[in-house]
Amino acid sequence: MPQRIVRTFVMALGLIGLPAAALAGGHAIALHGEPKYGPDFEHFDYVNPDAPKGGAVRLSALGTFDSLHPYILRGVPAQGLSQVFDSLTENSADEPFTEYGLIAETIEVDPEGYWVRFDLRPEARFHDGEPITVDDVIWTFETLREHGHPSLRSYYRDVERVERTGERQVTFHFAGNENAELPLIVGQMPVLPEHWWADREFDRTTLDKPLGSGPYRVAEVRQGRHIVYERVEDYWAADLPVNRGRHNFDRIRYDYYRDADVALEAFRAGEYDFRPENIARNWANAYDFAAVREGRVQREEIAHEIPTGMQGFFINTRRDRFSDPRVREALSLAFDFEWTNRNLFHDGYTRTRSYFSNSELASDGPPSAEELEILEPYRDQLPEALFESAFEPPSTEGDRGLRRNLRQAAALLREAGWVVEDGRLVHGETGERMRFEVLLDNASFERVALPWRRNLERLGMEVSVRTVDTSQYQSRMDEFDFDITVQLIGQSLSPGNEQRNYWSCAAAETPGSRNYAGICDEVVDALIERIIHAPDRDTLVAATRALDRVLLHGHYVVPHWHLPAFRLAYWDKFDRPETSPKYALGFDTWWYDEERAAEL
Repeated sequence: MPQRIVRTFVMALGLIGLPAAALAGGHAIALHGEPKYGPDFEHFDYVNPDAPKGGAVRLSALGTFDSLHPYILRGVPAQGLSQVFDSLTENSADEPFTEYGLIAETIEVDPEGYWVRFDLRPEARFHDGEPITVDDVIWTFETLREHGHPSLRSYYRDVERVERTGERQVTFHFAGNENAELPLIVGQMPVLPEHWWADREFDRTTLDKPLGSGPYRVAEVRQGRHIVYERVEDYWAADLPVNRGRHNFDRIRYDYYRDADVALEAFRAGEYDFRPENIARNWANAYDFAAVREGRVQREEIAHEIPTGMQGFFINTRRDRFSDPRVREALSLAFDFEWTNRNLFHDGYTRTRSYFSNSELASDGPPSAEELEILEPYRDQLPEALFESAFEPPSTEGDRGLRRNLRQAAALLREAGWVVEDGRLVHGETGERMRFEVLLDNASFERVALPWRRNLERLGMEVSVRTVDTSQYQSRMDEFDFDITVQLIGQSLSPGNEQRNYWSCAAAETPGSRNYAGICDEVVDALIERIIHAPDRDTLVAATRALDRVLLHGHYVVPHWHLPAFRLAYWDKFDRPETSPKYALGFDTWWYDEERAAEL
């Protein structure tokens, strides 16, 4: 899915009963307090408003793509397509969740929370010169809800209807007023051209260059190999405050590489310009080459305040063999994070202990009084340990580390009915062999999965590790056709609606949702609704921490690690603002430096 839509999922939140000022209309709406930037603001603080335009940047992507249509389940869309489409509003990257007018000039929210109204800018245009109209907004919403990606359909389910209420005014009506995130969520909806789609089938993939209204258009496509975007010189919104100092490159090219190691070598050879480094081993060892030593390639770590969420081995509980939490806990006990961090990552990571890591939303220590009040009605459905202390992932530090953990894992498996016969772990009643596949789409994770497999085999399990291409992997994820896989669920500072897509019973049965673990638990569902309907920030935090504890004690994921900074390597042909945004990398605020590029 495109970055803009994913960001919508990640940054969503749900609160009711906030002071009217928290949803003040006009140029912007914020869910917590007032917008940082007033109606007369000229640009965001983390941009250089005088950044020069020009130059080109080459980026990399892994795998392949077969579609230029990012809003449906079918196909694998190309990287960067979000730059083609504008939305009603644009969020700032230095506030938890505030939306400023983009296609919408003004925003008005019903004081009672039953509707949001947008007045469209008269100058808003698609790339073919056609104006963006109320009809386009209405058509986009109805089409996305009927034919769009299943996650979008779920996301907009609380919007009852949309109607024209003026020549350039559109109003979205909500089924209730319990979810105050909806005005902001609706604002993040891309607006698509109805006339361009008139003779096309929306629910089918396409390699036609899409018509949008954003800062870039697709200039060149070679399916599965590369895609090039060019800056729209007469972009209608270039001088709006939300865009000033952004979108500075004339051309952006994504080259696709089948393998992460090949992509790294291509960067070292100068085949592309900018590389976020996500592998600690590479960061420690792979950048000792001439261009780095001579200063032609820069390495930098930029700290951020983004909640790092949960990365780990996600266990598909739709599989009968994984339905017992004792089995899932045994799998976790066999993962040796300390060995992995020391031998593979040069001790470069912190162990993840929460689904909301790197934020105040993460559970820590024994439950607070507020958390206990939320959890107490479900005590007979939850493990007692949840009420006594914080969740701690298994550690191999100390006396007999891994051996001790494997003994505990074996005991849990016996309790769950699994026994070892002739060195094989089988179910005592059915005789079924414990065998499963760890499915990957990135070969770099094989070095993490293979040592884990060795530990699991010591328990008598039969485990295979398989890496497949991007298209096959995406298809299998969409249909939940896997046993265990590596995934990352990111989080925002203000969780809300998107939690349904991650953990709810409804999402567990919806192809294409992000409930990879197949979680279906009435306690989890109830806590999600508690988060969405939280009346204030304190209640939101308590409810989120309660949900975090329940998910952790469910052992749905073998937690991995996180790093609260961006690790970047780039050829020294760019410059960037002195201030970085708190909640994003902000690469769209960088610019091409002709003098540095000439020196290269």
